[in-house]
Amino acid sequence: MKTGAAGPKVRRRGVDRPPTRVSRLLQNRWAGAAGLLVALLAPFVNATPYALSIMTSAAIFVMLAAGLNIVVGYCGLLDLGYAAFFAVGAYTSGVLATRFDLPLLATVPAVLAVTVLAGIVIGAPTLRLRSDYLAIVTLGFGEIIRITANNLDVTGGPSGVYGIPHLTDGPVSFYYLTVAVVSLAVLGAARLGRSRLGRAWRFVREDEDAAEATGVNTYRVKLAAYIAGAVWGGLAGVLFAAHLSAISPASFTFLQSALVLMAVVLGGMGSVPGVVLGAIVISLLPEVLRDLADYRFFLFGVLLIGFMLVRPQGLWPARSKEALRSDEALRSEEALK
Repeated sequence: MKTGAAGPKVRRRGVDRPPTRVSRLLQNRWAGAAGLLVALLAPFVNATPYALSIMTSAAIFVMLAAGLNIVVGYCGLLDLGYAAFFAVGAYTSGVLATRFDLPLLATVPAVLAVTVLAGIVIGAPTLRLRSDYLAIVTLGFGEIIRITANNLDVTGGPSGVYGIPHLTDGPVSFYYLTVAVVSLAVLGAARLGRSRLGRAWRFVREDEDAAEATGVNTYRVKLAAYIAGAVWGGLAGVLFAAHLSAISPASFTFLQSALVLMAVVLGGMGSVPGVVLGAIVISLLPEVLRDLADYRFFLFGVLLIGFMLVRPQGLWPARSKEALRSDEALRSEEALK
């Protein structure tokens, strides 16, 4: 405690602490542009088919994580069946493209309509639940979608859908198209988080009862988050179908939903740049450890546990405007001294 002219000054632990160099670097507004530049230059470093496939899959995974961050990070809804929307988007585009000989781009409006409908159908009866009950119900809906796709003739059953047309002529052009779409999706998610609706999502996440008491229609706000997350997941499904040219129920298991959720938690819930970083780590780390054969998943799990022990708040945690203003005030005080 310090004593000044106006009386004793109490230092608030964790608030009055000067920001570190790492935190200042993470707050830099050019960090996102630097990450995009790295993604654009990556094919110039390694443009083999394998490397391009891995980088494209990582970019699609980033879009999935950005969509789930709207549901989990912004609104605080624990969703364990997010792969359901991923599957809906992929199957809708794949079935329409193969059955009716449509270009994949022409299926995007149908994908948007179907994913919005899926978000309403799944979210409307479940979003009145909270906490663990909501998580269990969303897990059930995720499995229902996968089992339904596994047993319908129109979806190809266990064999899935094959012969899905590509969006571009080559892997390099498709990679750049994927990076462009994912960049817009990430930017859109960030803008949503700073909007009036985004503030309502944060109110619901922090205290749903208090938000309801202040006049926020929490049910509609939560449904809007669920629908937005469904759209992001459905569009990622279109990119996934175009990337692999074939989809099957095995690609949309609970493990896929768990990995996306892991990316959101690891990166920092509610932090868009953190979620991007977490998705890149989750998608690329198993490939980096591929030379370890059967031990790579064991080491993968150990490294994730280590990350969470060292950085329980995430690799790039979200910072409130109040905290950022406090940091700026501290820097000003240090400059005056």
